[in-house]
Amino acid sequence: MPVPPRTKREYLRQLVEGKNKAFHPLTDEEKTLGFLGWHERGYLPHCDFPGLVQFVTFRLADSMPASRRGEWEPLLKIENDRDRRTKLEEYLDRGVGKCHLRDPRIAQLAEDAMLHFHDEHYELLAWCVMPNHVHALVHVWRVPLWKMVQSWKHFIQTQANRLLAERRLPARRDGETNRNEPYRRPALQWQREYEPRRCARRP
Repeated sequence: MPVPPRTKREYLRQLVEGKNKAFHPLTDEEKTLGFLGWHERGYLPHCDFPGLVQFVTFRLADSMPASRRGEWEPLLKIENDRDRRTKLEEYLDRGVGKCHLRDPRIAQLAEDAMLHFHDEHYELLAWCVMPNHVHALVHVWRVPLWKMVQSWKHFIQTQANRLLAERRLPARRDGETNRNEPYRRPALQWQREYEPRRCARRP
């Protein structure tokens, strides 16, 4: 008789193990490409296989700041998954933080990043750039979702911080701006985690 899980982490591990047994195993090629199958990062199970249509949300680091933890932390404790996601998305839609994605130039960077490999590495079905977060609906082909999001976030952050640095750096005496002077801390930063949601397997 199986031992019941004692902690949430044990429950997640047992859940993921069961799903991996029920699902088709990854091929060696898919593993080499970076697909993870069913896995967990300590709080939610994730499904990472080629051929899935996935909905993903990634947000700026200051969209749910520690200084306002009392506002959003209770939302994480909502047991019903759909209700929890709805309340969290409502909180994001309030526009907390500096909302750098409200800048049309930076919003365009986000759109350009997602469309860059569209129809080459994946199929971008729909997307929405909000002031402090981004939604995307993507048909996964041969690039794992986590690699896509990592690439998008890196490009947007690098290019956006150059734009923000140009706006913030003081002009030199000769009237030129020093574009090479680094800031100690990037103005635009992403939350490390992202929220994927499996939708369906595309025929």
